[in-house]
Amino acid sequence: LKELSLDENTVVMFLSDNGGCAEFLAEETERPTPLQYSTPTPDGRKIQIGNKKDLNPGPDDTFMSYDLPWANASNTPFRLFKRWTHEGGISTPFILNWPKRINKPSIVHEPTHIIDIAATIYDAAQAVYPKEYNGNPITALEGSSFLEVLNEGNWERTDSIYWEHEGSRAMRDGEWKLVSEVGEGWELYNMSEDRTELNNLAENEKDRLLKMQNSYKEWMNRCGVEDWPIPPQTWNPIMHAPHNHSSPTPR
Repeated sequence: LKELSLDENTVVMFLSDNGGCAEFLAEETERPTPLQYSTPTPDGRKIQIGNKKDLNPGPDDTFMSYDLPWANASNTPFRLFKRWTHEGGISTPFILNWPKRINKPSIVHEPTHIIDIAATIYDAAQAVYPKEYNGNPITALEGSSFLEVLNEGNWERTDSIYWEHEGSRAMRDGEWKLVSEVGEGWELYNMSEDRTELNNLAENEKDRLLKMQNSYKEWMNRCGVEDWPIPPQTWNPIMHAPHNHSSPTPR
């Protein structure tokens, strides 16, 4: 970008993948074969698959898993892992660079969602999201532009954020978060006081709980979200069995 003299007025966004992964590459089980991950590297090298003692994880020609203990290390202090909607499964750092608009570096704690990126890019480009394409209606954007965050970090979200992944559900409304593991009841947390989701306030905030549940149902209907019938499992050789994370063991 610098060589093209475009670096000052180009928006660069970077975010990591969500959550440390507690899933184990089950090479000796009836789970789907690891060979499904055997696509070669871009330059044609063969992928080395499996948790082999003589193989270091990380290079682009390896496919390995690091299991529950390292997933805990990756996510500490947050709860649970990739595939879940507690903070350990959805929180990720996000970096935005735009020298022409950002006067000085800052850290912003207002929650955003990946669905906000498109809305923000349209806003930055002063473009209008189309309502139709080739005569066909287009689904409206769900996200909100956070472009105002570039103005000294002054931006406050007004819309709620929703998640559903393999039956795990969550909703964020201001400082409040509604969340549940697949097949389990709702939990309610005040994220400004309890980011690690340890103090469930569902019993103390029943009116708020009901209101947020109803909002979540409205979002499900609007976006075509369906209930998930199968509980998520992590194959963990230490436990010698499929493990449902709704038990307290790995927390």
